[in-house]
Amino acid sequence: MDRADTSPDAQVPPSLGQHNQALGRYGERLAERHLVAQGMVVLDRNWRCPAGELDLVLREGRVLVVCEVKTRSSVEFGTPHEAVTPAKLARLRRLAAQWLSEHDLVVPEVRIDLVAVVRPRRGPSSVDHVVGVG
Repeated sequence: MDRADTSPDAQVPPSLGQHNQALGRYGERLAERHLVAQGMVVLDRNWRCPAGELDLVLREGRVLVVCEVKTRSSVEFGTPHEAVTPAKLARLRRLAAQWLSEHDLVVPEVRIDLVAVVRPRRGPSSVDHVVGVG
């Protein structure tokens, strides 16, 4: 019987990696449209530094909102919400501080939001905006 290599060093088939990247980009575009429709202003997209990436950085009034976008094609292996762990939240807080420092900004409040997108094979996508996840 053949078994798939599930080790961390296993190669992801290019088609799966491309699918996941496209799915992620789709979710980020959908999340951005949703947040802008709610009155937020986009300051940055996919900001990267050696420590990681921020999907979306927005302003809502005087609040800086760092938004993590998680997109799934199903919830068979867990919801997008479950992917935001305490370690992920801690990294997002550090990245938000670094983003503020690099942009020489001081704000009265920083908030971390989650936009969870599920795009099933059939039917409409769902968007769940969770305000203040951490």
